[in-house]
Amino acid sequence: MKKRRMFIRMITASLIRRRSRMIVALLSIAIGATILSGLVSIYYDVPKQMGAQFRNYGANMILTASGDSFRMSDVQRARAVFDEDEIVGIAPFRYENVRINDIPVVAAGTDADEAKATSPYWAVDGDWFSVHGDVLIGSGVAESFRLKKGDMIEIAYTPEGSDESDGDDEVVLDNYDYFNVVGILETGGSEENYIYMSMEDMEALTQTEERVDVTEMSISASGDELSEYIDEINAKVPAVHASVVKRVTASEATVLTKLQALVLLVTIIVLALTMICVATTMTAVVAERRKEIGLRKAIGASDKSIIQEFMGESMLLGLFGGAIGSVLGYVFAQQVSVNVFSSSISFRPLLVPITMIVSIAVTGISSLVPIRSATDIDPALVLKGE
Repeated sequence: MKKRRMFIRMITASLIRRRSRMIVALLSIAIGATILSGLVSIYYDVPKQMGAQFRNYGANMILTASGDSFRMSDVQRARAVFDEDEIVGIAPFRYENVRINDIPVVAAGTDADEAKATSPYWAVDGDWFSVHGDVLIGSGVAESFRLKKGDMIEIAYTPEGSDESDGDDEVVLDNYDYFNVVGILETGGSEENYIYMSMEDMEALTQTEERVDVTEMSISASGDELSEYIDEINAKVPAVHASVVKRVTASEATVLTKLQALVLLVTIIVLALTMICVATTMTAVVAERRKEIGLRKAIGASDKSIIQEFMGESMLLGLFGGAIGSVLGYVFAQQVSVNVFSSSISFRPLLVPITMIVSIAVTGISSLVPIRSATDIDPALVLKGE
């Protein structure tokens, strides 16, 4: 115990006597540990943060019918496969050919809240449909029929088998209803040529229930996890066929892979620079203490004791630098996450000991060459002043 206490006192006193050089080494280690801790935190939080950003570009999974169509009960069975915290939105759509002023138009029945969640990029001038009789029309439809917010329109639908013959006359029996235009939709895509209404209004207009043509799903999961979910849905819900939206998932995977590779590369470079800085500082310390080392060896100090002292100093620097870097790294990662992704990251307690261990290891490795040069000092030459 006395030897250990004496050893700690020796290396502490040595660090204090050369505090100007050691502060430089400590700062370099702390900066390296800060970048390491911060980038590792970002590395593990990037998929979640980027995934949330990519959800703004639309659904990454769709359900289509294995046959002609499927039902809402099938959508609910598919929904049960996911954890609720992974679901951003699941929007069912039913498409029908309707008419406005005897001109054909495509109408889509859906859930407004789920459609907003799966397609946040949709720009609506006005409001979404929220009550019975409200519709959201695409800007293309609004331009064709010269419609604006607040207008009332009559939408007609011809059910199958509604034609009746009376001699030479043919009578077409239509379903129709009046709807209030509450908003104009602009997307820059084909959605601008559709009319959107609630699923309940669509079922009332067509007098048929629970039919779904396609379901758009926005799921917060990686590409591999999506593939596993797709296999599970296809196995458990035979009425639907699940598939990924490749243009979204492929772009997400590419960006995440490149970003994570960049973070890894920057971390390696910073650690290398930290090692160079520590090695340079320790080399200067050894050169400064040549006479001391020569004298100690002349009076019987072993190479092992000299190695232990210098290694103890470097590892103590690594311990303090790693502790400081762990705290600053979290602050650094938090600032990056807030400014880039507009969301905070979670603190990872396990990262603190890992950062400290890596800092100690990096400091120890970078000190090997300077310490080796200390053991090569010839006390006879040093004491003669050479």
